[in-house]
Amino acid sequence: MTAGGERIAKRIAHAGLCSRREAERLIAEGRVLVDGVRIASPAIRVAPHQRIEVDGRPLPRPEPPRLFRFHKPRGVVVAARDPDGRPTIYDLLPKRLPRLMPVGRLDIASEGLLLLTNDGELKRRLELPATGWIRRYRVRAFGRVDPARLEALAAGLEIDGIRYGPIQVRCDTGEGGKANRWYTVTLREGRNREIRRVFEHLGLRVNRLVRVAYGPFQLGSLPKRALEEVPGKVMREQLGRLLPAPPAETRRRRREALEAPCG
Repeated sequence: MTAGGERIAKRIAHAGLCSRREAERLIAEGRVLVDGVRIASPAIRVAPHQRIEVDGRPLPRPEPPRLFRFHKPRGVVVAARDPDGRPTIYDLLPKRLPRLMPVGRLDIASEGLLLLTNDGELKRRLELPATGWIRRYRVRAFGRVDPARLEALAAGLEIDGIRYGPIQVRCDTGEGGKANRWYTVTLREGRNREIRRVFEHLGLRVNRLVRVAYGPFQLGSLPKRALEEVPGKVMREQLGRLLPAPPAETRRRRREALEAPCG
């Protein structure tokens, strides 16, 4: 292969074919060829001119990173396909779009803001815990809980051997009987079913969960099932260093265009 260039799994992810983790799986399964040679390591580096094939098809040229806001409804699975035949987000998305990957997850019973991107490397960066982005939710739950227990969540807690980080919870409805109440929940990690498990631990039964913000991006007034692209200018302002650098070939073409004589 080559000592320079970029890692093959990163190149595949940046082309929008899949996430970097999925690319590593494809490589391990022997489904990736470089210049006709089957490879087994995701650490191999490739140069811009080398031919990459996945499942016998040439790797597509990477497009500029794009980001979309999608209002996921309840009852829809965040997956490419569901073995039980339930509807997925891809059944609701327009067919003319490039392959989009979800940033983070929402379980089938949850709704609200879901970010989607065509760039596997951008997806990875937005999901990293080190990014530290706040996820904010509106949660409706049945039951009563001591306000002191809600405040204690700010220090984190452990449930069945799983450690959860700090969670900010604010009750948005007044005192009363044992009935449904709305809460605003803010956290940074977003583990699988974290809010439901924490609320259950407190004796509360969640019956509606809506994500209203993921980092600087808001659900706002976006209608259910609607998809809206984040303008490039807003992406650059909000993401900055999180945006993947353009591949070497793109950088070369830009440099040649700048250096070309005028007239």
